[in-house]
Amino acid sequence: MKFFQLHHYLKTIPLIVLLMFCTTLSAQVRLESICTLNGHKEVRLTGMGLVVGLDGSGDGGDAGPTIRALATAMKNMNAPVIDPRELRDADNVAIVMIDATIPKTGLNRGQRLDCYVSSYLGAKSLRGGRLLISPLQMADIRDERLVGTASGALVIEDASIQTKARIPGGIVLEADLFQSSQYLSQIVDQSTGVPKIRLLLDESHSSFISARMITEVINEAFAFESFDKQHAQAVSPSIIDVTIPQTWRETPIDFIAEIMDLKVIAPHSMSRVQVNTSTGVVILSGDVELSPVLINHPNLQITIGGATNFIDGAQFRPLTDEQSTRTNSRLDQLVQALNQLGVPREAMIEVLRELSRSGKLHAIYEEI
Repeated sequence: MKFFQLHHYLKTIPLIVLLMFCTTLSAQVRLESICTLNGHKEVRLTGMGLVVGLDGSGDGGDAGPTIRALATAMKNMNAPVIDPRELRDADNVAIVMIDATIPKTGLNRGQRLDCYVSSYLGAKSLRGGRLLISPLQMADIRDERLVGTASGALVIEDASIQTKARIPGGIVLEADLFQSSQYLSQIVDQSTGVPKIRLLLDESHSSFISARMITEVINEAFAFESFDKQHAQAVSPSIIDVTIPQTWRETPIDFIAEIMDLKVIAPHSMSRVQVNTSTGVVILSGDVELSPVLINHPNLQITIGGATNFIDGAQFRPLTDEQSTRTNSRLDQLVQALNQLGVPREAMIEVLRELSRSGKLHAIYEEI
């Protein structure tokens, strides 16, 4: 029999929460759920603006950049300031950083987008403020195009953080992001003379096994296009290059849609253990296994997989079938046993950490 043996002296102690345990499933998933297209990415917009209408919680009259920005804004509105000292009591104004994200699918000129603003200098609160019209550009400073303008009333989303706010629909785009020709040039590689796309597997699904399986599915789906020619080729555990068949080269978007709609058996994913050290939440994904090992911890002794004989008087809990032929134990069984015995989260995390360091935990271990 394979077993966990736990010898422990703890009485009433808090429990750690096991949030999720995912085993490998045979369910099918669409490719769009586990991979993205190379070049198919979000675009960041950024800018700087002036918020007015604050209730005395702005940057203050001693903030030189704010006063200069306010003076420039007033000049542009035909209300020039002769002496900047005239604005020394302007504590209802603040300079803010503006940022927004264009989705992967792009947006067109005239469409609106939410944006977020953050206090840049000494403002204590942005509540009640309004952003004056401010220009936005790409995050890449080499691109100096005006791609949109931002303005509008600020909405504080988190009452505990008064220096950040959102402006619903605050951005109006002044350019197309992306135009169809520009969009295709980013996702379809023409450098070799033969158009192809590159699929990028998500980190949690990247593996040699997954790449091979997806390649086989794509090649089988499009085998009729050119007499069993291999259109897909795995370049690495996370990269698959797919040549666009001749019959699809006039309509690459349709081909991409067909690719992304293909279904594959839920691919092999790397076993992973993620521990939140502040909340004590442990997330297990994949079939996380343990090699036989004996762990001695203050007030706790653990024998995994028959590493030693039973200790007289020790508490133990058989966690697998007597007929099992597996040589390794599963981590979820250990966690369940520790929970049932009331082991505190600090001790649980220390055990997991040492199992990883010793090489007995067969998974990627992360602490956040």
